[in-house]
Amino acid sequence: MWVLFAFISAALLGVYDVFKKISLNKNAVIPVLFLNVVFCCVIFLPLLIISFVAPNWIANTIFEMPPISSAQHALLILKAAIVLSSWISAYFALKHLPITIASPIKATQPILTLIGALLIFGERLNLYQWLGVLVAIVSFFLLSQSGKKEGIHFAHNKWIFLMVISIIMGTVSGLYDKFIMTQIDRMNVQVWYNYYQLAMMAIILLVFWFPKRKQTTPFHWNNAIPMIAVFLVAADFFYYFALSNNSAMISIVSLVRRSSVVVSFSLGALYFKERNLKAKAIDLFLVLIGMLLIFMGSK
Repeated sequence: MWVLFAFISAALLGVYDVFKKISLNKNAVIPVLFLNVVFCCVIFLPLLIISFVAPNWIANTIFEMPPISSAQHALLILKAAIVLSSWISAYFALKHLPITIASPIKATQPILTLIGALLIFGERLNLYQWLGVLVAIVSFFLLSQSGKKEGIHFAHNKWIFLMVISIIMGTVSGLYDKFIMTQIDRMNVQVWYNYYQLAMMAIILLVFWFPKRKQTTPFHWNNAIPMIAVFLVAADFFYYFALSNNSAMISIVSLVRRSSVVVSFSLGALYFKERNLKAKAIDLFLVLIGMLLIFMGSK
């Protein structure tokens, strides 16, 4: 059942990526990200209030939030910092890259997660998994060739570099999630780290963006901005629900979540009418073959 929840999370994540791309189009990154976190916190505010005022209302339900210690809050603050560093890098990269380039690159993140699971949690790669890693690496190289046709040179493009940073921090986040879910229940994880992110984003907004807002890309409201939060909250809900299962493997959950690239690629190709789709589709197909081999080897 946890695999099904991971697939549901992937589908929602794909739509989230598209709304994120729409919101960032000719828009300031920092306030869009800040508003995303604000709306996430607004969604969770009733649940947080109930957990303090009338905890019995949600006791023994999927929304239960038992009290947690200061040490557990410290773990969540660290999680917020890790996720935020990945988000900031990804938002800037996604703003300046075609979604049909950015999404497949992001889809290679499970490779690093598998390596991390191998080194940290003692998981072992079998033949299928190694084949999947090799196919995904080849597809990443071919994708870079497709990017060059649009003037995107992977080795010298700072937005590609930021996407790579996002992948690395996203991998750290996934591995940390596997650890933190053994320490804290899933609803406290999902709710509280958003509020800690809000505090961090408020500082970033006021210190780094607001004083220079007139010299950078201006911010404008887009109706897609609240939808980022809606689909992110829903995607993360199913993600943490899957990961809270004792038999769940972070390598598999991370892999399945990255299949969101199919949704974001398809919707992005239709909405943004991006170029060179045939070559990118072939590269994407190879990415999915690599992911399928990893999945087969992890069954």
